[in-house]
Amino acid sequence: MAELELVAEGLAFPEGPIALADGSVLVVEIQAQTISRVYPNGKIDKLIQTGGGPNGIAVGPDGRIYVCNNGGFKWVELPELLIPHGRSEDYVGGHIQAVDLATGEIEVLYTECNGNALKAPNDLVFDSAGGFYFTDHASSFERYREHGGLYYAKIDGSHIAEIAYPLGHPNGVGLSPGGGRVYIGETLTGIVWGWDIESPGVLAPPKQQGPLSSAAQMIVGLPGHQLFDSLAVDSEGNICAATLITGAITVISPSGEILDVIKMPDPDPLVTNICFGGDDLRTAYITSGGKGKLYKMQWHCPGLKLEFNDVRGI
Repeated sequence: MAELELVAEGLAFPEGPIALADGSVLVVEIQAQTISRVYPNGKIDKLIQTGGGPNGIAVGPDGRIYVCNNGGFKWVELPELLIPHGRSEDYVGGHIQAVDLATGEIEVLYTECNGNALKAPNDLVFDSAGGFYFTDHASSFERYREHGGLYYAKIDGSHIAEIAYPLGHPNGVGLSPGGGRVYIGETLTGIVWGWDIESPGVLAPPKQQGPLSSAAQMIVGLPGHQLFDSLAVDSEGNICAATLITGAITVISPSGEILDVIKMPDPDPLVTNICFGGDDLRTAYITSGGKGKLYKMQWHCPGLKLEFNDVRGI
């Protein structure tokens, strides 16, 4: 593959990249609590303040930006590394937001599911029906950990469902080509799980019944101390997962084979996400969270085209 090229630096823990048609990229800056726009020349415009901790973002069918908001992190600032470390003192609760960049309006769509509060929504992906799958990463504390889960919701605030629970701090989420399978990367275990989809927001039941049966299919488990962050899927169906500690994008085939490990030129244990853009969707944009950088590189195949990418107000 081609070498990584620096696009911008000085970002306050970037995540959730969305490549736009003009070559600019939307990112969240989690520490700054903003959605920002990065231009090809490296210029950064902070577009809107979301509060809390904006994490994964995606464009919905109505052109609004949908935000998984983790509620806010504490931060450890080292000389050359920014590290999220637990909930902030002013944590506002996990929630899903819809942001209209044309008007500046921010709507809070969901704060709970079935009476249970969302803890730290992390990443989301839209399907062709216009709904979205999202992960709730939840949080770890000194003496205990919360469970995370996989959810499905509609953009009008009328429906949210918990479809896989409990999970070990689920992070990135993506759909296979054709939308027949949903993948998540689990941070704590370093495992990518996949589920077949029966209908929008409904997972297929286990193929075999029994006390230990599960609809989840283990795609890969990474060796050693490696943790998954967010992910994207390319047009060949490969899962391209940001990998913490290693500081890389790990490319995984649908059958679980590790095809490549792409490390940053400025080593960063907190590589957070990847997206695809450009006219042919062969430009990969990678967020290096701990170092506050955005990179780009040419991918060996097009990325998987997202269902919606027409942002209102851009």
